[in-house]
Amino acid sequence: MTLLEVLPASKTPAFWQAPPQSLADLDISPSLVQDLFMRTVREQGQSSLGSLRERLKLPHMVLEPVFRQLRQQAYLDVKGMQGNDYCFSLTTSGKALAAERMSICGYAGPAPVSLDAYNRAVRAQTAHVRVNRESLREALADLVLSENLLDQLGPALISQKALFLYGPTGNGKTSLAERLLRVYDDDVLIPYALEISGYIITLFDPILHRPVARQPEDLDARWLLCHRPSVAAGGELVSEMLELRSDASSGVYAAPLQMKANNGILVIDDFGRQVISPRDLLNRWIVPLDRRVDYLTLHHGQKLCIPFEVMVVFATNLDPSELADEAFLRRIHNKIYVEPVSGECFREILTRVLHERRIPCDAPSADYMAELCLRHGHALKACYPADLCDILMWRSQYEGRTPQATVAELDRAADLYFTRVQN
Repeated sequence: MTLLEVLPASKTPAFWQAPPQSLADLDISPSLVQDLFMRTVREQGQSSLGSLRERLKLPHMVLEPVFRQLRQQAYLDVKGMQGNDYCFSLTTSGKALAAERMSICGYAGPAPVSLDAYNRAVRAQTAHVRVNRESLREALADLVLSENLLDQLGPALISQKALFLYGPTGNGKTSLAERLLRVYDDDVLIPYALEISGYIITLFDPILHRPVARQPEDLDARWLLCHRPSVAAGGELVSEMLELRSDASSGVYAAPLQMKANNGILVIDDFGRQVISPRDLLNRWIVPLDRRVDYLTLHHGQKLCIPFEVMVVFATNLDPSELADEAFLRRIHNKIYVEPVSGECFREILTRVLHERRIPCDAPSADYMAELCLRHGHALKACYPADLCDILMWRSQYEGRTPQATVAELDRAADLYFTRVQN
């Protein structure tokens, strides 16, 4: 078996949208295209079909009839030619019309796709993962994980249902959650924006979404071929981030986090330490986790049914019974306890960290670090080797010498790292 097998075997996404050949091929109304055309020209001052093609992500054969119609209606003033392309600006009546349309909606970016097309894309691109112990170990080779943890994680990833990682702090729950994206090796289509009932919802986020280096030429440019997304939120998460957010000045909505994570993973790190209470957050997602749909609301009350094809990963060091009741926890089939590391795993982590930082350490000193951590911390944690070695590095830089992991240096690092019991 190869490293990981993800269905379908081909890199081509299950959903594909070919470029439109005419205005009639679009899944949005011609009037919306006209509005986008007018608003963009107003914003640019002077434009061309080539510039609009780049900005709106629409081909020449779609924009050219809109240009001819607006010119015929005396909304455009042609200034001249650049090669084979027209240069034009808005006439006085064109500026008035553009201002009127701008007052309703100020969006002037890539043309949106319909909500129906987005729904079909998300459903068609649902992940199907096949993984076994060997392939999962290889995918997570930079982490030191027990066989028991791998054997719990594998079935959970195959299920693509919500995952609850819990246990004492410092044992790699966040590091593990951040690497789960590696179980996918295919790509998905993500649109720049959606249109519903005349409203625009921006979806593509250059911070969260990673387009492939070379976009296919036979793809509708309103879509981007991207790696499956991984979105993470920690203590900064508030309830507003889970709902449509409207920009009052432009009338444009921004998609919530879970929508941006569709066809990928959403990590809720440090679960229970957000401003929003854990019970409110879990109650918000009872229906989406159970039925794979989410309901979002526009400012005037209209409800939208959006696919919820997201693997939600909760990571916490708090007691699960304090965060959610039994009814909700029952809906999360995959609950994995990430326990303190064993002595064997601790030694392997330490060996890797020392090698990475090029810190010399003999066997007695390595054994002493484990004893030192047990003495101060009561249990071995996966974070201790890296944290203590960092202090060794910083101290050596301060004192202008080569770092060493001797017994004396480890004692000094421990005094700085571990807290003391106050009498």
